[in-house]
Amino acid sequence: MVSSSNFVNVAHALESREDISEYVAHLQLHMTLQARNLVPSMKLTQQDSRQELLHQTQATIEKLISRQPI
Repeated sequence: MVSSSNFVNVAHALESREDISEYVAHLQLHMTLQARNLVPSMKLTQQDSRQELLHQTQATIEKLISRQPI
């Protein structure tokens, strides 16, 4: 025999799982969209794009290092 309190507990647990699943799905979508913004587009030739990415990375690192206190 299943008591009504057990039924309520099971219903609440299922609702919590659905909330968590919805949150995780939303978070995964957000992270995917952020990752797309972080990845540079590959344009021109692949060699040119890699060279441009290398220059951007070096410039960013130099900027970060130059702003660190001595």
